[in-house]
Amino acid sequence: MAWNEPGGSNNRDPWSQGPGGKRGDAQPDLNELLKRFRARWGGRGGKGPGGVSVLLGAALLVLLWLLAGFYTVDEQDRGVVIRLGAYARTVGPGLHWHLPPPFEHVKRINVTTPHQAAVQSELLTKDQNLLDVGLSVQFRVSSAEDNIFNVDRPNDTLQYAARSALQQVIAGYTIDQVLGDQQNAIANRVREVLQRTLDTYHCGLQVTDLSLTKPEPPEAVQAAFYDTIKATEDQKRARNEAQAYAAGVLPKARADAARSATEAQAYRDQAIARAEGDTARFSALLQEYRKSPQVTRKRLYLETMSEIYASTGKVLVDVDKGNPTFTVPLQPLLGSPPAAAESAPAEGAPPSAAASAP
Repeated sequence: MAWNEPGGSNNRDPWSQGPGGKRGDAQPDLNELLKRFRARWGGRGGKGPGGVSVLLGAALLVLLWLLAGFYTVDEQDRGVVIRLGAYARTVGPGLHWHLPPPFEHVKRINVTTPHQAAVQSELLTKDQNLLDVGLSVQFRVSSAEDNIFNVDRPNDTLQYAARSALQQVIAGYTIDQVLGDQQNAIANRVREVLQRTLDTYHCGLQVTDLSLTKPEPPEAVQAAFYDTIKATEDQKRARNEAQAYAAGVLPKARADAARSATEAQAYRDQAIARAEGDTARFSALLQEYRKSPQVTRKRLYLETMSEIYASTGKVLVDVDKGNPTFTVPLQPLLGSPPAAAESAPAEGAPPSAAASAP
């Protein structure tokens, strides 16, 4: 039967037992309660075996609570100690101690292992062309406390900042530069803009590597885009062929012009030299003519006739005799040109071959 059950013969209610032993006769005595508690748990004056056990138990609990404050941080991590929800300190690798919960707790952040993030977006180039450009970002945590307290979702923040930086940089390049040999320069520029933005946010992230994936036009305009590229390549090829033809023709024309100028110069020098020689010969001939006019005239006549007969066929007719004799050279009949010596024989010398005709 319970001690406070109504109608019980043995009423053991400690709160209602008074000096008369009846329930409800007196209010509970606080001093009496304390005395009973001390007698039950403390023995004689609180120094009995029960009191020592309580003290040892309390000391053991306190010791376990203090031991709960020891923790270790790995080599690749940094430990951020948070005291009552506020930043306290950052510790490096090794064994450390902090005030056990609920006062302090530790959050470990990996600061050495690189993380990967990818961004894909349709962007406008400088010449108003639409390109689907992808970006691969490799990053790590540079400040554990900033990464925990300054931003809510650091990875999402990095993706938004990367997309914004990519749009900002792509807007300054044409489509040929983005698809051509400027991709490394674009990636370096995006990395600079992205890191500057992350430093402004104080999110504790460091970009270690960044690269552009293969940019390409959106699927809806790929056919027209590739037709444009083919037309551009044809234009470049035609221009190169024209430049190659011009590179081959111009030197030849310059060489012909130089050769014509050289030949003209040589002809001029030759004509001047011939004129000077004729002038000198005429002056010398004039002097000889003044000395002996008859001899000079006859010699000039003979030289002139020799030059004339040297290039023409000859038929000699002797009209002094009653029966004229025709002398015909054999060279024209044989089909060979007459020799200069044979066509112009010395005066009084017989011909080398003659035919008589009645």
